[in-house]
Amino acid sequence: MLQGADLTLSRGGIPVLSGVNFTLQAGHALILRGPNGIGKTTLLRAIAGLQPFDAGTLTGAEDQIAYGAHADGVKATLSVHENLTFWAACFGSKGVDRAMSAMNLDALSDRRAANLSAGQKRRLGLARLLVSDRPIWILDEPTISLDSASVMLFAQAIRGHLGQGGSALIATHIDLGFAAEVLDLSQFRAKSSTGAGAFDEAFS
Repeated sequence: MLQGADLTLSRGGIPVLSGVNFTLQAGHALILRGPNGIGKTTLLRAIAGLQPFDAGTLTGAEDQIAYGAHADGVKATLSVHENLTFWAACFGSKGVDRAMSAMNLDALSDRRAANLSAGQKRRLGLARLLVSDRPIWILDEPTISLDSASVMLFAQAIRGHLGQGGSALIATHIDLGFAAEVLDLSQFRAKSSTGAGAFDEAFS
């Protein structure tokens, strides 16, 4: 279980979220919603351990999280298979072939990541989750650059992960076609962040 209690966050010294509370149970997905600039990415980065919280308590995150950010996290000089083998070694796990099949990457096994399309790179980035063996997936707009068929593959991978007792916290504006609770961050907007304007647009 991942639980946040009274989480407060700033971005560039400006408070953006205050008093965020959530509970993510095993086998469940939680969808983050809210307008651009509300702080979805900031919250996910903090949960993943990439920046500190100003206040509050996060429990259940220790060595449990696989984070999928806006960047795909692939090494351009390595092939698709080599990329996943690298990440599997980092996580001390296996399942590279299974991950490739799940994200329809088999035919691209030997292609260098530098030569992949944007959608193919995104699928490769998402396949990293499948070799992580981490129970909690934190995902920031994971369907960017994906066509409809690839979105369905990704949703199927999420359902499989949930079915095995994993959980997922996802910032997305689209319906992924599986049951999930929704947390609207608008209710946690810090008062001083109202009207921050173009600065927020770049860091939603």
